[in-house]
Amino acid sequence: MVPAEAEFVQGELADRSRLEEVLGSGIDGVLHFAALIEAGESMAKPELYFRNNTAATLSLFEAMISTGVRRLVFSSTAAVYGEPDSTPIREDAPLRPTNAYGESKLLVEKMLTWMYRVHGFSCASLRYFNVAGALEGRGEAHEPESHLIPLVLDVALGRREKIRIYGEDYPTPDGTCIRDYIHVEDLAHAHRLALEALTGPMQLVYNLGNGSGFSVREVIESARRVTGHPIPVEVCPRRAGDPAILIASSEKIGRELGWKPSHTTLDSMMESAWKWQQIRYRKEGG
Repeated sequence: MVPAEAEFVQGELADRSRLEEVLGSGIDGVLHFAALIEAGESMAKPELYFRNNTAATLSLFEAMISTGVRRLVFSSTAAVYGEPDSTPIREDAPLRPTNAYGESKLLVEKMLTWMYRVHGFSCASLRYFNVAGALEGRGEAHEPESHLIPLVLDVALGRREKIRIYGEDYPTPDGTCIRDYIHVEDLAHAHRLALEALTGPMQLVYNLGNGSGFSVREVIESARRVTGHPIPVEVCPRRAGDPAILIASSEKIGRELGWKPSHTTLDSMMESAWKWQQIRYRKEGG
């Protein structure tokens, strides 16, 4: 949870002078989440992702160097792996992004290596798999929405007629993509542990997932169980750059930082997201 006394300051990641002003006000660590995140869009407009995710992050690094801030936890992604040779994926697996989004994040990780070597950065790259679920009164609210679970729940709420499945000919048991889902509360806990671990010049890399994979059809079936809604589907062609299977091995962060996911079932994550979506649209009058 964000402390009540925390101050919100609006600015642009590419605005180095603004970043220096904020970082110079007593900040001793950075959690870097700012990024465009749509893999499909990145394959249509890669230039947006390299400018926003990669080039703009360089402004942050320059501001950190000039103000003496050296601790950073970076929000990376499982997309840096592309099509893995095997699963679950370990941190030492080959890095071969299949979309520009993953490449834009991998380039930041590469820059961090040099920030550590040359400037003594203390940094951790957390490679998320699919974040899901919600906390009391807080949950996903993207505009436009593109994440599978909120989209499926939109159908149950009557905000959409159906959910689209992009490809059913993948080499998986039911033909749809398989992803590893991690609850947002477990994700937040991992960030805190990573920041606390950064006590001197170092570079850490950790996967964040629960180690279990669920297909698109399994997610839809979970939503049907939780909501009681039939949730019609439409099968569409594959999207460019979508790997068939992404499942994490989070053994390393568990061994080194003591992190362990507390939300491990798909239905429990779906239930928390369903509660949030109902509250959200009731407040909005939708």
